[in-house]
Amino acid sequence: MSKSYNILILGASYGSLLGTKLSLAGHDVTLVCLPAEAEAINRDGARVRLPVRGRDPVELDSRQAPGRLVAAGPSAVDPKSFDLVALAMQEPQYGSAGVRELLEAVARAQVPCMSLMNMPPLPYLARLPGLDTRALTGAFTDPSVWQHFDPELMTLCSPDPQAFRPPEEAANVLQVTLPTNFKVARFADEAHTAMLRRLQADIEAVRFETSSGPVELPVKLKVHDSLFVPLAKWAMLLTGNYRCVTASGPRSIQEAVHSDPEASRAVYDFVREVCLKLGAAPEDLVPFEKYAAAAQGLVRPSSAARALFAGAQAIERVDRLVQAVAAQQNMRHPVIDETVALVDARLAANRKKAA
Repeated sequence: MSKSYNILILGASYGSLLGTKLSLAGHDVTLVCLPAEAEAINRDGARVRLPVRGRDPVELDSRQAPGRLVAAGPSAVDPKSFDLVALAMQEPQYGSAGVRELLEAVARAQVPCMSLMNMPPLPYLARLPGLDTRALTGAFTDPSVWQHFDPELMTLCSPDPQAFRPPEEAANVLQVTLPTNFKVARFADEAHTAMLRRLQADIEAVRFETSSGPVELPVKLKVHDSLFVPLAKWAMLLTGNYRCVTASGPRSIQEAVHSDPEASRAVYDFVREVCLKLGAAPEDLVPFEKYAAAAQGLVRPSSAARALFAGAQAIERVDRLVQAVAAQQNMRHPVIDETVALVDARLAANRKKAA
């Protein structure tokens, strides 16, 4: 049997989905998280509730997996002992005390990194031909946290599966609401890409034992040669997630997309065109109809909208990033400009209130 990989995941909320899938595939995983999360995971395992087509949902328990899954604080891990690092926190968190130092240690250790952020790290954007990353720094909470990374050691994985921590549950429970696949772009180095393909195959091979026999689990890892496949999420975020933010409060992704389908299609098509001008091929991207169908089941406001209306002073600004990338191509869209202004205003109000 081939050796198992040792994988470090920064972020145990969304990261526990990928981490549990990897441990079921026989790999060892360390989740970096807050003390209360680490205590719950180390005591009771990471628990992931996953819908399975044609049958009742299943609950995955990392304690039953062939791979070892543990949780730790940022100061308790040495990046040099890992084969791969996955970045599964939200972009503003990487500047926080402890995490910033760990991130710098990851960069200096020259370990290949796979980002699961909606916000592509600056080193990944540097891999896209013709993009001036200096003009994009204003979209980042603290762009300096990325300065030590080698772009060739950074790849991007589109966090398409939708999941949340049920507020009434313990900190080790994750509920998956949309069990789609993680789509990851290749690394610059073929040996690093081969590691991703091995992880893809190992996750694919997992079967989960139930009372009626073994079942195949959704949420796979899919490796793509195109650097632009993970950017397919941009059109979804700008059409749905950020348009959950309104002047009067949050609304669901379903409502953001379907209350005015033609406006939604116009935003979606605009962001697709931005990606195509960057160099994406049409087959790298997702048709509007497929996204709109998936959005019918997204009956909660996006995490960005929930955070904003809970008083967050910083969130991931993919809206600002896409606006800035479009500006480099002399493109703009009034709905995106309005969305950016609404998010700016809410953040400003939150900061003023907290001051």
